[in-house]
Amino acid sequence: MTGSHSRQRRPTTAVAAALAVAVVGAAGGTAAWAYGPDAVTGAEDVPIPAVTVTAEPGAASPGSGIAAVTAPDVSMPLDAPSVTAVLAFDIDDPASVTVVVNKTRPLEPLTFAPADLVALTGIPGGGSQRMRTEAADALQAMHVAAADAGAGFSVSTAYRAFGFQQSLFSDYSARRGVGSAETFSARPGYSEHQTGLAVDIYASSACRIKRCFGDEAAGQWVAEHGWEYGFVVRYPRGQQDVTGYVYEPWHVRYVGTDLAAALEEGGAATLEEHLGLPAAPDYD
Repeated sequence: MTGSHSRQRRPTTAVAAALAVAVVGAAGGTAAWAYGPDAVTGAEDVPIPAVTVTAEPGAASPGSGIAAVTAPDVSMPLDAPSVTAVLAFDIDDPASVTVVVNKTRPLEPLTFAPADLVALTGIPGGGSQRMRTEAADALQAMHVAAADAGAGFSVSTAYRAFGFQQSLFSDYSARRGVGSAETFSARPGYSEHQTGLAVDIYASSACRIKRCFGDEAAGQWVAEHGWEYGFVVRYPRGQQDVTGYVYEPWHVRYVGTDLAAALEEGGAATLEEHLGLPAAPDYD
């Protein structure tokens, strides 16, 4: 994701991050896509019938976990006590924009549904799709910038309720086998889409929900500039042993500008690596 572009961050809505200082030694919807990678045959893309399901939202339950990255406080005099600034992100609360969801970190409760979902108006395909308000605003801003750069994109699918994901995963498992399905589809309660913070985007019908999206202008632009708007490509190439999923350049996740910038600056390919979390290639 590192490029030669400016690292100046754009104004966005507030993110759920807290700054703590420690002195060392002193102190539902409708399925809008129908393709997926074939982990068994190695084929780039295999047709998968779309599924239509609706589900009622569930209730949220806050968590309390914290992950942290550290950096020296260079403003202190050389003879002053060593100071470490800790930027903490809540990675457990399903309502946090920095929540980490993977095969070993389910949502709690499994049926969690965001309370602030809004339609993705102003983006092609977005009228019938929803995301959390903060993520939706950021995606709309990113879409305008991408379009201005000649790299516009459309929305395939965004928020998925627990019941939707349950039916989708069951259908894929029946058609492809559970082992294959688990390389590109999450179990209900384990899906980033259920947080209201993830969205699948595309530029052309030829590369809709296909790996070739990463080679198109939109895929390249989002991979390089998405962090400026708080988005990361959640399942990068060659990281299946960490994320549990095959390369999906179309699946972008809103984590807020603070965490996205930290990943960009630190060079980590995944949230797991940056936050010091265990790899999650398989379900417990």
